[in-house]
Amino acid sequence: MPFTVTIEPSARQFDIQEGGNILLAGIQAGVSLPYGCKDGACGSCRCKKISGSVTQGEHQARALSPEDSANGFILTCCATAHSDIVLESKQVLDVGMPVVKKMPVRLISAEKKAPDVMLLKLQLPQTENFEYLAGQYIDFLLKDGQKRSYSIANATAQVLQGDATQSAIKYIELHVRHMPGGLFTDHVFQSLKDKEIFRIEGPLGGFFLRPSDKPMIFLASGTGLAPIKALIEDIMMSKEERTQHRPIDLYWGARSLADLYLHDWAQEVSTAWPALKYIPVLSEPKAEDEWTGRTGFVHLAVLQDHPDLSQHQVYACGAPVMVDSAKKDFTAKAQLLEDDFYADAFLSLADLRANIG
Repeated sequence: MPFTVTIEPSARQFDIQEGGNILLAGIQAGVSLPYGCKDGACGSCRCKKISGSVTQGEHQARALSPEDSANGFILTCCATAHSDIVLESKQVLDVGMPVVKKMPVRLISAEKKAPDVMLLKLQLPQTENFEYLAGQYIDFLLKDGQKRSYSIANATAQVLQGDATQSAIKYIELHVRHMPGGLFTDHVFQSLKDKEIFRIEGPLGGFFLRPSDKPMIFLASGTGLAPIKALIEDIMMSKEERTQHRPIDLYWGARSLADLYLHDWAQEVSTAWPALKYIPVLSEPKAEDEWTGRTGFVHLAVLQDHPDLSQHQVYACGAPVMVDSAKKDFTAKAQLLEDDFYADAFLSLADLRANIG
């Protein structure tokens, strides 16, 4: 007989076999457990175990510290079940998640937006109805069995099909940063073929918009803009008036002006949409940039403008050090509720392999 995993306070439940991976079982059941890397490195799936027996697998201390474990917290991505389990995760919704699929995609275009950023557009099979939540990601399935994860940067379009509204997305947009020596990114920047075919799996991830009336801080560093862009487009296309009018401050951090690879897009959106304010922040502006805007660490710019975040939601995406610093400082210094911080840390292969214990 399978065990039952219950998530409080949503009361969502799903079955799991003895020794089964908690996150995987939840995904297969369509339960919206929060997660990111699936490798015990980012901490997005961290939640509290109220009761039950689990075995915690290998993970990084930054994702789950010994103190966290002593206080009953687990990482569902690398925890296995040995009894009925009750978990507490306020980020779990009472709705189902899109179905995860494997499928081929064809390269439509590759446009270099910065010296180390390529914007890819991938055509989906005409026979597939690919549904996803803005903010989620896909995995590229490489020939040697490895995977590489990239956030979807465009929102899904919705059209009326008979009496039902369905996804009509034609392509997936991705923002790929070159990691010299990287198995996948070297190929993207050096040897892509016209109309090349890839295999992908998705949609994946627990980074997506949660219903609320609170104003939002969108915080991105580098190509962390990709899922944030999808969220913004999704909100702009929303037919819910209260969603469209929620105030949004978009903070985008980069080294120099050239690294703000969609700076014009962000400026145009903020001009056309009164609810959105765009604040770019450069950490190392070059003399030729003639930059007169904000400088320094992007999350500190948020604190300067919003010393009290107790009534906000924050969506942060980008380098792990930025995401970790933002969560720590926003909750400790600006009274942000921990359950109102949603994040997707962009972890490199080196990040995933570091400090596993």
